[in-house]
Order: sequence, then structure tokens, then C-alpha cells
Amino acid sequence: MNIPRFHRVLLGLFIVLFTWSAIAPFDYFIWALEVFPAVVGLVVILASYEKFRLTDLAYTMILLHCIILMIGGHYTYAEMPLFDWLQDQFDLARNYYDRVGHIAQGFFPAIVAREVLLRLSPLEAGKWLFFIVTCICLAISAMYELLEWWIAVATGEAADAFLATQGDVWDTQWDMFLALLGAITALLLLSKAHERAIKKLG
Repeated sequence: MNIPRFHRVLLGLFIVLFTWSAIAPFDYFIWALEVFPAVVGLVVILASYEKFRLTDLAYTMILLHCIILMIGGHYTYAEMPLFDWLQDQFDLARNYYDRVGHIAQGFFPAIVAREVLLRLSPLEAGKWLFFIVTCICLAISAMYELLEWWIAVATGEAADAFLATQGDVWDTQWDMFLALLGAITALLLLSKAHERAIKKLG
């Protein structure tokens, strides 16, 4: 299998961060829940790599999202040290790493969804593509919130760190709203660069 050097570097970074994340995390149950999407993503990429290679931009977006997931899995989203420090320094109401994670939940998948639709469907760049990609990202966010709810119902207090609501009764709504903003931001900022990357891929 001919694997470009850049892709090998991305895979190496994934393995290093995954290994670090798995060493003495806050809680292995929470770690498994948080890191599971990254593992699924890697399996899908490896299984489809020969038949459907994504652009370097898309693979980079996937890795960055996985890094955020693995850091969140290691510390939990409510206990990430850097954001604890920011909370103390600026007298913030909460640890905001959770919010960063949900912006990422819309930002990074937007490019991947856009690429799949552009390459495998009749859709072309334009308003409809923008709208549909945004809807897909919002649906992913909503599905994740449902998953959190089901796990919380099934496991009770064991899922508190997974939910990471930090006492905010509107946490679920904030999570979905931020994912929506993340998707829109990615499409506004990266669509042109993404089209160049697709053309380069051929």
C-alpha cells in the first residue's frame, strides 16, 4: 500500500496521542466513552483508505478533532487543566474546554461531510451544499446529545463526567448551538481552500 509521508505522520501523531490519553486517565469508563468516536473514525479511514482517500485537509481536520476528543477523554471536559487555569485567572463560570469540544464537533466534521457530498453525490458547491452540510453537523451534535442522555439514564452518576454539564441547565442547547456555529464557521473560512485541495487530489 502506497501511503504518503504526510498521512504516515498523521497516523503516528494519532497513535502517540491515543497512547498518552490511555495512560492513567481521570476514569477509564469516561475515557472509553470520549475516545470511542476517534477509534471508530480511525477504523473507517483505514477500511476505506485504498478505495476512497480524502484530501490532506480533511485528514488534518479529523486528526485535530481526535486530539480534542483524546484530551477530553484523558482529563474529562470539565477538568482540563489549562481551562481550569483560565477559569481561575479570569473568574469564569466554568471550565470551557467542553465548549471548545462542541465547537469542534461542528467545525471539523463540516469539511469531511462537505468532501463526501462533493465527491460522491450530485451536489455542487453552493447554497444547497452549505445548508445540507450544516444540517448534517447539527444532526451529529443532536445525536451525540441523545447518546449522552441514554448513557446517563443507563449508568446514573457514573456518566456525570461524560455529560460535563457543570450545573448549566441549558448545557445541551449550548452544545448543539456551538456545533452549529462551528460548522458554519468552517464552511465560511475553509470552503475555498477545500475546493483547491479536492482539485489537487484529482
